[in-house]
This record gives sequence, C-alpha cells and structure tokens, in this order.
Amino acid sequence: MSHAVTLDTIRAAADRIAGEVVRTPLVRSASLSDLAGAPVFLKLETRQTTGSFKLRGATNAVLSLPSEARKVGIAAASTGNHGRGLAHAAARQGLRCVVCMSALVPENKVAAIRALGAEIRIVGRSQDDAQGEVDRLVAEEGFTAIPPFDHPDVISGQGTIGLEIVADLPEVAQVVVPLSGGGLFGGIAAAVKALRPQARMVGVSMERGPAMRDSLAAGRPVAVEELPTLADSLGGGIGLDNRHTFALARDLLDEAVLLTEAEIAAAIDHAYAAEQEIVEGGGAVGIGALLAGKLAVPGPTVLVVSGRNIDMALHRRIVSGAWEETSCPA
Repeated sequence: MSHAVTLDTIRAAADRIAGEVVRTPLVRSASLSDLAGAPVFLKLETRQTTGSFKLRGATNAVLSLPSEARKVGIAAASTGNHGRGLAHAAARQGLRCVVCMSALVPENKVAAIRALGAEIRIVGRSQDDAQGEVDRLVAEEGFTAIPPFDHPDVISGQGTIGLEIVADLPEVAQVVVPLSGGGLFGGIAAAVKALRPQARMVGVSMERGPAMRDSLAAGRPVAVEELPTLADSLGGGIGLDNRHTFALARDLLDEAVLLTEAEIAAAIDHAYAAEQEIVEGGGAVGIGALLAGKLAVPGPTVLVVSGRNIDMALHRRIVSGAWEETSCPA
C-alpha cells in the first residue's frame, strides 16, 4: 500500500500552515457519551476561520505553489467550502482566484466566497459541469487547478486534523469522518492509521448520492447522480480519473454508513440543542450516525464536525421543527 500522502507529507503540511489556520478544539460531548456508553468527542472544524476544515488543504496547496503558477492565478470547482477556503488563502497571498460552482450550491456559500474577493462562475447543475469550466481555464488561460479533494497537497492539509486528534486523544479507538470526495477522510485516515493503527476509521455519507461509497462498492470510481440534500457539502462525484482519494478510502476505510435526510436533520438539531453548535448537514453526519443507532462505539470515539456554513433560514426551519422531508430536502 503506497500513497502520495504519508505521515511525512501531513507533518510537513502542519508546519507549512501553522499560523494560517486554527488548531481547532476537541471537546467531550456529555449527551453523546451518555448515549453511546463510551467517551465521544467532537473535533470542531466549525471553529475554523472560514467555518470549515477546507481552509487547511487549500492553504497548504496555495503555499506549495511554484512562483510561475502564482503569476496567473488558481481555479477550482467547489460545493462551497473548498472555494471559501481557497478564496481566503489566495487573498492572503495576493493571488487571483476563480471558483466554479454548479447551480445547486446554496447562495449563502456563493456570497461568502464572493465576499472574500474570488471570481465566481456558476456552471450547470453538477460538480462535473463546474469542473469543465476549470479545465477550460487551465487549458486556455494558464490557470493552476487546485481541486477540492483529489490532490496530495490538499489531502495532506486535511490530514493535519488527524495529527491533532491523536495528539489530544492518544487513546482514540475510532474516528468518524464525513465521506464525500475523500480528501478529508483520506488525509485524516492516513495520519491516524500511521500513528494508531488499531483505531477504526468510519466514513459517513448521505443516501442521496454517496459517491465514494458507491465507487468503493463497484471497485472503481463511478458516476453518481447529484441530488439535492441537506448534506450539500458532500455532493458531487469523486472523478472517474481519481488518482488519490479512492485508493486511500479503499485501503483505510473500516466501515461506511449512510444517512437519510431525516437523520441528517436530527443531527443538525441535536448539535444546536444539545451541543450549542451551528453545524451544516455535511458536518453533522457523524452525530447523525450515532443518534440513528448506525454507529458502534468500541471506545473513545471522535466525530469530525467538518463545517458550520449552513443557510441560516434552513437552519431555523430545522431546529424549529418546521422542516419536512420532501423530494427537494433543502
């Protein structure tokens, strides 16, 4: 098993991004620990500067750029949080940044990226459509693409979360991570498994378009239909030419869990009512898996709460009980 992302590349990323990102807290959840009958901790990437873990990988990738690439600028497809992290990192370095998104990305995430100074391109209704515009910018205008997950510098940046988890909780028995394109999961798993091989790595996705889970089941990257979901940050495919994250998930994933929209909504509500945290759907899936009884807890367990960037009108509907599951959940 050989990967471009290793404990060494993750440690180098940690050194590179120190001072540019927040070392987020790991807090014990009394309510979830009582429910599980074992210690449960929340790794609160909601406290990251841009409200999401994505700032780590984006910053590591931007700081790793050669000087020639800095002259033209960078481009990426995003469901929102990667674009926000990339826009922040690019602004810090004075670089031009173009973020391409599909029409399914919530307006609050589009507005937040625009506010950071990035140029916005809305293209089609899928991540693949948005990626097509990125490919054009690279081919025709000389931009450097920084993809949201399938890139060693991005994955290594996300892996710094794994270093922090093991440093703060050396006895960790299980880490539960939102599973989408696999950059977050792959980076954290590479770090955790290198430092604590016996720890279980669980990935959680939504039932509505679980791209990595379906690809792993097929034994190769496959296309999935991108559907509206409360876990919008987990939407999109993994890329049929995936080079890194599929292999990392294949080799390091111990279990995959899928949630319904109602289970995701329940997790958002619990995070607010019991933990006093505003959490977006994709960030709440670990909590949802535990609440739904879909997650065994063999010992000290960490749930990675990956982001807070939810549309607040939607959040109010969920926590007030006004949200109802329909064919278009969000």
